[in-house]
Amino acid sequence: MSKLFVAGEVFHGPGSLEELKNIKGKKAFIVTGGSSMKKSGTLDKAIAYLNEAGIETTVFDGVEEDPSSATSFKGAEAMRAFQPDWIVGLGGCSAIDAAKTMWIFYEYPDTDFDSLIKPFNVPVLRNKAKFIAIPSTSGTGTETTGLAVITDREKGVKYPIVSYELTPDVAIIDGEICASMPAHVTSNTGLDALTHCVEAYVSNIDDNFADVLAKGGLAIVFDNLKEAVKNPSNITARQNMHDASFMGGLAFNNAWLGIVHSLSHQVGALFGVPHGCANAIFLPNVIRYNSKVSTRFPDLAKVIGKETTEELAQAIEALRLDVNNIGSIKEFGVSQEDWDAKLDYMATNALADPCTGFNPRKPTIDELKAIYQACYNGEVVNF
Repeated sequence: MSKLFVAGEVFHGPGSLEELKNIKGKKAFIVTGGSSMKKSGTLDKAIAYLNEAGIETTVFDGVEEDPSSATSFKGAEAMRAFQPDWIVGLGGCSAIDAAKTMWIFYEYPDTDFDSLIKPFNVPVLRNKAKFIAIPSTSGTGTETTGLAVITDREKGVKYPIVSYELTPDVAIIDGEICASMPAHVTSNTGLDALTHCVEAYVSNIDDNFADVLAKGGLAIVFDNLKEAVKNPSNITARQNMHDASFMGGLAFNNAWLGIVHSLSHQVGALFGVPHGCANAIFLPNVIRYNSKVSTRFPDLAKVIGKETTEELAQAIEALRLDVNNIGSIKEFGVSQEDWDAKLDYMATNALADPCTGFNPRKPTIDELKAIYQACYNGEVVNF
């Protein structure tokens, strides 16, 4: 028997933010990032809808990109002072992931962060509050996943905190919120959603629901990402990409990911490479690497009108170029000296990353280093 893990309630479509006025509760603690949600008016709308529902609100803003454990502790302290019965993650994945982790420390102040990085080790939540996720970017799918990625600044490591306890109670997928998203963010996050679809489909967990969602999400990304990047005011394309992001998140929430994410977590933490950008660099070569043991890639190729694994990899490379993304780590500006100095450290951490356990091909540390080297230079993997 299997269980399908999904956000408790899902509202999607332009204008669905208004559903907040139907929430039942007393206090909502809103977690957001920089100023984009304020400037776009989305934050004020969310507050107004919640106030209309009779819910008192407070805002914790300024969550940084790649949120740190320190930010999580700070937010949890503010939660304990306010005592909310709803936590609202509003904004990009950083804001929502930080809010999820704050939620843990709000309910369990004495929890040790190191214990949370062990997969499925989050204690039972919802003793004090429930969770609403409202994404402003179309990539991570965090609005329907039991995952939060938090960075330990001292160690220079991104840790995926994995537990179905973190799956939101309510997800609001409103494409209008994304209308002000910059082109480069649209590109990065869209390629992240694409990666989720591919990795979920070929993971070592078989799940019919995940398979259909992964294929569907892949098709939507190929049909809409270029339009969303080039014509940001096209709300149809925005909503389609928002839906694809949710579908990819739902797929991997039930089938999980692979070494594309294991590799990306390290370069994001150490060199600041945006997550979707890093995923798009690694994905074609990881497809080639995994194709030695998995026969599923041609299925995905057919979804986009191709036939072979190599054609799929090349189509992703072409899409990456079409949406103005880079094809190697070197192009991001990481020096050879810095790269070589961190290579062993990155490969060691990538091997230990929870995502590695779901990859269809079990890698060695030397193989991970070889993939890293090829992707640093923009070369093709053939082993």
